[in-house]
Amino acid sequence: MGRKKYEWLAIAGVLLALWLNGCTQTTSNPVGQASPPVKPVGQASSPVVVATSTIIADLAEEVGGDEIQLKGILQPGADPHVYEPVPADSLALEKANLILYNGYNLEPGLIKLMNATGGKARKLPVGEVVKPLQLDKGKGEVVPDPHVWGDAENVIGMVNAIRDALIELSPEDKQKFTQNAARLTDELKQLDTWIAQQIATIPADKRKLITTHDAFQYYSRAYRIAVVGTLIGISTEEQPSAQTVRRLVDSVKGTGVSAIFAETTINPALIKTVAQEAGVKLAPKQLYSDSIGAKGSDGDTYIKMMIANTRSIVEALGGKYRPFQLNSKAKTTS
Repeated sequence: MGRKKYEWLAIAGVLLALWLNGCTQTTSNPVGQASPPVKPVGQASSPVVVATSTIIADLAEEVGGDEIQLKGILQPGADPHVYEPVPADSLALEKANLILYNGYNLEPGLIKLMNATGGKARKLPVGEVVKPLQLDKGKGEVVPDPHVWGDAENVIGMVNAIRDALIELSPEDKQKFTQNAARLTDELKQLDTWIAQQIATIPADKRKLITTHDAFQYYSRAYRIAVVGTLIGISTEEQPSAQTVRRLVDSVKGTGVSAIFAETTINPALIKTVAQEAGVKLAPKQLYSDSIGAKGSDGDTYIKMMIANTRSIVEALGGKYRPFQLNSKAKTTS
């Protein structure tokens, strides 16, 4: 009995030693090694950034990278002019540390909701860093044109504004935000030059643009292609009358354009009617106007969207399209 008693005592001693050693390893650190920081309950590992339009969201993703938690409200193909917010949008805005929106009343429903939420996030109208073109809506009403991204040079200023806002929000990531913005700016400069070169290949008398709504004035001014007609104005809320359609048909006949363009965010039925009545072709590829394309499409980023639009315009109007190639990255996008 005595021998068995000692054996049990020895076993118990070993088990106790192992248990104490395990406790020591899980509750202390080696000499000279600091304890890992403890994240407070409920605190996000990176700042939450909410972007309204798909274009702003794409730019924010390029600049912010993995250092931010990005939430885009509008989905690809959604029309910001007429979008009606849902309860989930209000929740997203309330949780945001930074809200990026276009401004100039591009997204009126979301702007109204944003201003009504009780969140403490900084609200940055990214598009309003650009001096707007003023458009006459008739009856003496002049409004700023919100489609500022049509000029790639404008987008460089927007990228800088996003970069600065992110640095203010998360100073420790300044170097990363700065590097990302610099890379994107270089790509935008190359894109800007390339678009101008492509449009210049269209015969001068064919360098005329007719679209569904008035979203290409910045593109027109920057790349020297005249907008000679649209079915509706700058907002897709407008409903064209039969008289408006007839006027555009007459205008198309008078300008001698070889093609007119539908847009991805707007029902193409009426612009198809215009093309048929005027006896011109409808360009085979719709233009991206107020939204980038769905993931996997030829316009699923801002840069790809601008490339796709330019290709569609050049090929439909008789120009000579050459694929866009980034010099620094040796990438080709066709």
